[in-house]
Amino acid sequence: MKKALVLLNMGGPRNKEEFEMFLRNMFNDPNILTIKNDFFRSIIASFIVMSRKNSAWQNYEAIGGSSPINPLTKELVDKLSTYLPDYYITWAMRYTPPFAPKIVKEIEQRGIKEVVLLPLYPQYSTTTTKSSVDDFMKACKDNEFEFKIVRRFYKNELYNQSIAQNIKQTLNGCNISEYNIIFSAHGLPQSIVDKGDSYENEVLEHIDILTTILAHYGIEPKAIKLAYQSKVGPMKWLSPSLDDKLKKFKDEKVLIYPISFTIDNSETVFELDIEYRELAMELGIKEYKVCKCENSSPLFIDALVEIVKELE
Repeated sequence: MKKALVLLNMGGPRNKEEFEMFLRNMFNDPNILTIKNDFFRSIIASFIVMSRKNSAWQNYEAIGGSSPINPLTKELVDKLSTYLPDYYITWAMRYTPPFAPKIVKEIEQRGIKEVVLLPLYPQYSTTTTKSSVDDFMKACKDNEFEFKIVRRFYKNELYNQSIAQNIKQTLNGCNISEYNIIFSAHGLPQSIVDKGDSYENEVLEHIDILTTILAHYGIEPKAIKLAYQSKVGPMKWLSPSLDDKLKKFKDEKVLIYPISFTIDNSETVFELDIEYRELAMELGIKEYKVCKCENSSPLFIDALVEIVKELE
């Protein structure tokens, strides 16, 4: 009997109707909008959705009217299936289909009892890993599955080798010593970190690991920096923001790597490669490059296979 491997992620809209669903589900998530009262959270979520949905949808129109996360995740699942034939491999999204209840039903119908949950977030956060795992577990409340859960994988050597290779390929023969690498992580409200979320510390440790690995492969940039993107609202978020960090590199060359993402989505293909590129040009940055996420690159596939097999 096969085991099941379920890849977990936030999801992304395929059209404008799903975009409203995405926003509504995200801001109703108690791990995102940390208001204990469900009714008040729902009211605030509705207000945010109505105020943002039309303007924010323009971002998706700029990248073709849908998130790339869905076809890229399907491609990853298909490739992993050839390397892990003993697993039924599928995926569940947190805020857009396919949702956890549907995937749980499929696993149950196949008579599978052993389930591996692999959130595709390298570093742990209550807003990502915990949110996705809790959502899947809630859908499993009437099932007797045996679970194994990957909480984080940013220390995996093959994964970090994949990042180093990606950076080298993106530079495409350019002189790395002329570039400043900025590892861009998805932002998080400071209040969540203050409550004990380990995300910030894990991102910092990951950059230390990558600095060592890049040096091992002879990739020694002019500087390596961290910045946070995707800030929403007036509250205090983790700093420095990518907006502020870019201001320090006038007349210099910059390479952005999306350190908290593994699959390309609107935050990478729109925010980093379009929105922040425009800002970089306005600030007088000499050259601005953005790495793609690992998506289904060969070394990333090898890393995920290794991570799963280590659980056996």
